[in-house]
Amino acid sequence: MSNDRKQILAANFETVTQAIRQAELSARRQPGSVQLVAVGKLHSIESIRMLAELGQKAFAENFFQEASMKQQELADLDLEWHFIGHIQSNKTRGIAASFDWVHSVDRLKIAKRLSDQRSPDKPPLNVCLQVNLQSEESKFGLAAAEVASLMEQAREFSGIRIRGLMIIPKPEPDYDRQRAVFAQLRQLLEGLNSEGHQLDALSMGMTADLKAAIAEGATHVRIGTALFGPRKPRH
Repeated sequence: MSNDRKQILAANFETVTQAIRQAELSARRQPGSVQLVAVGKLHSIESIRMLAELGQKAFAENFFQEASMKQQELADLDLEWHFIGHIQSNKTRGIAASFDWVHSVDRLKIAKRLSDQRSPDKPPLNVCLQVNLQSEESKFGLAAAEVASLMEQAREFSGIRIRGLMIIPKPEPDYDRQRAVFAQLRQLLEGLNSEGHQLDALSMGMTADLKAAIAEGATHVRIGTALFGPRKPRH
């Protein structure tokens, strides 16, 4: 990798890290309470390695086959792997075996398969339930009214631990409108906790809306473009 590329990644990493810290400060959040999850989708193994060398630990992927290749090539690094893409039933075994977090569970069947296929030698797989608050037909996710039922049915799934909720909202340039959607997800989580659940994760916020997400309680922000630059087309 060229020195120019290394310098760009280092500058981007510093900019994003500072933006997160500033957003925490503005929201009166505990410093370090928001985890940066770097989205490596369609970006090179070399770029991910460079970012890891700069101190980034958590990396996310959308496609299992791409992720598996990267995990093999980067096996010498101590990384935390997050799966954030839509999950096909035939990919659950591999995801259960090789990831630390899954942010995109939206069906009981998938939750059960991940639990059953998680090795008992590993800690339970950390899971967020993907919620589609805006009823977008083009997006996956549970309706808000379906979340409690899935959680109740998944109580006995010992191979997973449901940690929280995730959302991919519609693109929205207005800050207040961004916050309004994230507030709905936070309120849904708070409602579930008031009923006895112990959720502690809100996976929300990307490059364009991380400040609003952090203001509304995000614990994980999923950032790709601001770190790596534009993605290459997928063939």
